[in-house]
Amino acid sequence: MGKYAQLVIGPAGSGKSTYVEHLHQHCQAIQRSIHCVNLDPAAEAFAYPVSIDIRDLVSLEDVMAELQLGPNGGLLYCMEYLEDNLEEWLGQELEGYGEEDYLVFDCPGQIELYSHVGAIRSLVDFLRADGWTVAAVFALDVAFVSEPSKFIAGAMQATAAMALAAMVKLELPHINLLTKMDLAEDKAAVQEFLIPDPQLLMDSLSASTGPRFRRLNAAVAGLLDEYSLVSFVPLDITDEDSIGEVLLQIDMAIQYGEDAEVKIREFEGQEGQGGDDDAGLD
Repeated sequence: MGKYAQLVIGPAGSGKSTYVEHLHQHCQAIQRSIHCVNLDPAAEAFAYPVSIDIRDLVSLEDVMAELQLGPNGGLLYCMEYLEDNLEEWLGQELEGYGEEDYLVFDCPGQIELYSHVGAIRSLVDFLRADGWTVAAVFALDVAFVSEPSKFIAGAMQATAAMALAAMVKLELPHINLLTKMDLAEDKAAVQEFLIPDPQLLMDSLSASTGPRFRRLNAAVAGLLDEYSLVSFVPLDITDEDSIGEVLLQIDMAIQYGEDAEVKIREFEGQEGQGGDDDAGLD
């Protein structure tokens, strides 16, 4: 059937760990096995069972204390240390996983890890070489897309810093996840931003900004239209159907289960009934 993985990325506070928690609960309910992997060396507690934990290799607290680094510098050191130990540490951790296993990697929230540092790309290359099919799941808070100006800011964050990095640098199937829909004050108003119409965005931006921004608005809308870079799948963690739809979209992106063998169930007396039909034709 194959080995599959999600790489859950996005800004700090965007709901990545909450998504992993509720995805795990949903998969338990539908009797589908997944394994959660923590790649955040600064994590302190989890609401889901952790099968593999980077803190067994290196922790941000220890790095900051021993090397006198700040949080950002310490995190970069941790991820580079992970990169240097992929074969020795992660390779050993993955030895117990094989066909039909599904991993979900809960990643740190620092944007530069995906746009400027090579550790995550090295992780992707390592997983692919080991036979894993991987998708990038970018989580963005719905508060960023409540109106056209915020959508453009959030969308450009998604495309420039994350989606383009995932598509071009990481070279992965990519799903943009709009999180915290359960907290949205006006869910209907968000619908127009899931698959945005660039022309409507440009008109709304032009109406709310000065004339000097008109060319900039047109350029941004044209970018989204020409490359079709940004669309979102909404996630409401209080709605099981919403979680199921997100999982379906990701499964389609990585072609989960498409190579599984079709199992034909044999019914009792099937062969005898077939023989009688053949005899009747004679």
